[in-house]
Amino acid sequence: MELRPLGKTGIQVSEVALGCWPIAGLTSPGTSDADSLATIRACFELGINHLDTAHNYGRDGESEKLIRRALGDRRDEMVIATKCGLHWNQQRQMAHDATPAMLRRQCEESLHRLATDRVELLYLHAPDENVPVAESAGALRELLDEGKTRSVGVSNFTVAQLEAFSAECPIAAYQPPYNMLQRQIEADTLPWCRRRNVAVLVYWPLMKGLLAGKLARDHVFAETDSRRKYPMFHGEEWRKNLDLIDRLRGIADSAGHTVAELVINWTIHQPGVTSALCGAKRPDQIRETAGGAGWRLSDQQQAEVRQALDERGTPAVDVPV
Repeated sequence: MELRPLGKTGIQVSEVALGCWPIAGLTSPGTSDADSLATIRACFELGINHLDTAHNYGRDGESEKLIRRALGDRRDEMVIATKCGLHWNQQRQMAHDATPAMLRRQCEESLHRLATDRVELLYLHAPDENVPVAESAGALRELLDEGKTRSVGVSNFTVAQLEAFSAECPIAAYQPPYNMLQRQIEADTLPWCRRRNVAVLVYWPLMKGLLAGKLARDHVFAETDSRRKYPMFHGEEWRKNLDLIDRLRGIADSAGHTVAELVINWTIHQPGVTSALCGAKRPDQIRETAGGAGWRLSDQQQAEVRQALDERGTPAVDVPV
């Protein structure tokens, strides 16, 4: 597993990281503490040194608490990122609050849950339309100066917001959605980060499981499945996506890998991408996605992937929520 620089911080992160949203159990039926703990601990054997969580991953910080339990006295072997600025309100809805007081409160609560005195990376989870970006940036700069985090990042930002934030606080990392079907960052924020040596750690590299290659054409999504609200999983878009998966499966077979491994490999070798954040709730899931690292597609296989993506065409735009 290759380690890559986290911007200019001197911190190194694995090219495949564990996204710790699924272990919170909010959208992952069948999640168990035993599986979640085993998934985190599997990272040691796989060479994954980066765990990505957030204050609002779970109704009561379940994700961060599980990380504490799983790491025990091996905490210093992991680069931990958490996020602040989002929370669950009394109506059990996700709410924005990026005021300085809330950012500090959530950071300190996260540190308590993780049983640590600092994290390696603290993100502003998302911009808050009611709080100037510069004000939130100033609050995170204070937490950085106090040593509660070794670096600061932002997620789900536009170029204008990146500019405003970086004027007040150095940005080490940027976290957007990115995958074969959602490539909007290639036109704006990714080049911005490349020019400034900002690490880019992408979420949804498998597009909520679609690009793992395991969904049948006649798959029926449960009423509670959040994927039902995305155009990617319906109608003509669904048909085109499954046609693409069939093409990728042939290329993956020729490379001796699974579709998921191929997709992760493609993702981590896109210019400017530092790491792919791969969600998992069982050890076998993170073991497969970790298999996307440590090898390269041949020139011919890369050409075949480019052709498959070109023929698939630009998908309907899905806005992450």
